[in-house]
Amino acid sequence: MKHIKISDIIKCIEEFAPLHLQESYDNAGLVVGDKEKEISKALVCIDITDDIIDEAINNSCELIISHHPLIFKGLKKLTGNGMVERIVIKAIKNDIAIYSAHTNLDNTFLGVNHIFAEKLGLKELKILAPKSNLLKKLVTFVPNDHLQNVRTSLFDAGAGHIGNYDNCSFNTKGTGSFRASENTNPFVGNKNELHFEGETRLETIFPAWQENKIINSLIASHPYEEVAYDIYPLDNTHHQVGSGMIGILESETDTLEFLNKVKEITKTDCIRHTNIIKDKVKKVAICGGSGSFLLSSAIRNNADVFITGDMKYHEFFNADGKIIIADIGHYESEQFTMELISSIIKEKFSTFAIRLTEVNTNSIKYL
Repeated sequence: MKHIKISDIIKCIEEFAPLHLQESYDNAGLVVGDKEKEISKALVCIDITDDIIDEAINNSCELIISHHPLIFKGLKKLTGNGMVERIVIKAIKNDIAIYSAHTNLDNTFLGVNHIFAEKLGLKELKILAPKSNLLKKLVTFVPNDHLQNVRTSLFDAGAGHIGNYDNCSFNTKGTGSFRASENTNPFVGNKNELHFEGETRLETIFPAWQENKIINSLIASHPYEEVAYDIYPLDNTHHQVGSGMIGILESETDTLEFLNKVKEITKTDCIRHTNIIKDKVKKVAICGGSGSFLLSSAIRNNADVFITGDMKYHEFFNADGKIIIADIGHYESEQFTMELISSIIKEKFSTFAIRLTEVNTNSIKYL
């Protein structure tokens, strides 16, 4: 049985869904345990309950990976008062680590909503409400003979992605000037002499949370002793990051037939919905979990139906005859996240033992 450090599993997940993408209220990441511990088995679930911790103990799982964090707010005491404290104590006693990938996994393009959309058979997928202010531009100046090396290094570090394109940059040839002082070791030119060098102005874009990695890569690959560069914050929309998803069905489908298909796929006992104002549906918006905040985005994008969970009574009125709302339940809309988490880890560590929980942690039951 293959043993892997918890830190390696964390790195694998966070390369796919960086913690920087989580919402401000969230608490994704490692909340219990030593990240340097080597483990041989992990349990994947949506929520962490007493039954989940018992399942981990009974099946020798040293790590629980959940979608919903066990701890949202700080714990001031650990006395076993309430479910959260009780589970944390039991996890520590049994040397079980707890890690959660929540809104960071919601907000990445290939995350929670993408796998849900695939299950529903949606095509031409796009983020329903993409986020802004997550991108920066790097401008640097490279001697011409070293341009390819520096550029490749930046791309390898994560720069140069625009939508479905990579290795994106803009390059302008020019002439740089500098004079090295007595306390320097110039790559070109002589000390105390003004020097002119043929250089290329290299511009490329990168996610803001990768700034340190990008700059370290630039400095490591650039030949100059002092590397000149500028960083500009961008207001551009990042179309690979955001909430919800929208796509189209392969063909226009009878509305009730589609809703019954959704019910079958998600194994939900109940779909709460607004009036069936359209006989056929083609464009579908979705949001795993609580998605009422995206209703206006679904309407603005001309979706025929919006599928999510946790809609309140008065929020159904906001459909206003423009869209069909279908509330299938919070758990039901996120259940495929377990499969997603497992696939992320298996792609990197194919022989590592991962168990998908057999416990249905949905706290809502239907008569």
